[in-house]
Amino acid sequence: MATEHILFGTYTKRVSKGIYAADFDSKTGQLSNANLVAELGSPTYLALSNANKLYAVDKGNGEGGVAVYDYKDDHATLQQEVLSEGASPAYVAVDESRQLVYTGNYHKGTLDVYAIAENGDLTLTDSYQSEGKGPRPEQESTHVHFSNLTPDNRVVVVDLGADKVLTFDVSDSGKLKLVATFTTEAGFGPRHIRFSPDGQYAYLLGELSSKLSVLKYNADGSFTLLQTVLMIPEDWDAHNGGAAIYVSNDGRFIYTSNRGHNSIAVFAVKENGATVEHIQWISTEGDFPRDFALSPDEKFLVAANQNTDNVSVYARDSETGKLRLVQKDFAVPEAIRVLFV
Repeated sequence: MATEHILFGTYTKRVSKGIYAADFDSKTGQLSNANLVAELGSPTYLALSNANKLYAVDKGNGEGGVAVYDYKDDHATLQQEVLSEGASPAYVAVDESRQLVYTGNYHKGTLDVYAIAENGDLTLTDSYQSEGKGPRPEQESTHVHFSNLTPDNRVVVVDLGADKVLTFDVSDSGKLKLVATFTTEAGFGPRHIRFSPDGQYAYLLGELSSKLSVLKYNADGSFTLLQTVLMIPEDWDAHNGGAAIYVSNDGRFIYTSNRGHNSIAVFAVKENGATVEHIQWISTEGDFPRDFALSPDEKFLVAANQNTDNVSVYARDSETGKLRLVQKDFAVPEAIRVLFV
């Protein structure tokens, strides 16, 4: 049995105590041995650096921020907590080349940049306050939901509240400079963005609209809209929120999660990345799927259901891109983030 390990970030609103780990059999796709590795307040997003430092969303006593763990041999040892008054961030990403960490804060509408010290500790270097709002009730103010690297080593920020995608240059010392702003259709509610392997195209997931947009990524950091498609059936009239999006390493398939429709939607990529075509919906076998992940060899997809405290595993056909259920009802409480380590 070839065993890999998955970390699960969670909410701690009901039954969860923090960050959980499980064993994953990369031959059969079976999960086993879920256990708590770090007790923490609502670690909804996690990122692991090459130096085995685990950066986790952290929340407690009216403060929010990032916890730094030393993660070795499947054990997490708390090293530092960087907290400030107010809500915790929604997204954490590591920039290995510049040794920086980025966090996007949904409630504050900020992008924060931290320098990574030799020992993995964080120090704030810059912060950007986004502005704006949109027409939907959830868009009364700016809501930064994503902040990560572009293929050309800029930083892209997705603002769900303002219907915007912002592109920044970042200095080696962690200072930000806004270079481009893309505005979606009103009420699109953009949440996450991923890029094609060649860096020519980007795929923008709309949480509030349940839509997926294909964008051309330009050399100056700007985006041009090419196509928009629905992520749910046209006749679906109950609530739905798009959640996470990933692109297969070969760039041929895109996977998105639907909270409400409770599905993974699969899209085939056409015209070298410029268009997409919906090819499958498959149930997540639970309620309110958030993040999910492709296994390192991309033979499997693992999806977590927040409200039903369960995780499902799918075998993935690399030729057709389609998914087939191989395990369901694996118990992880309030699971959100799925991270292979």
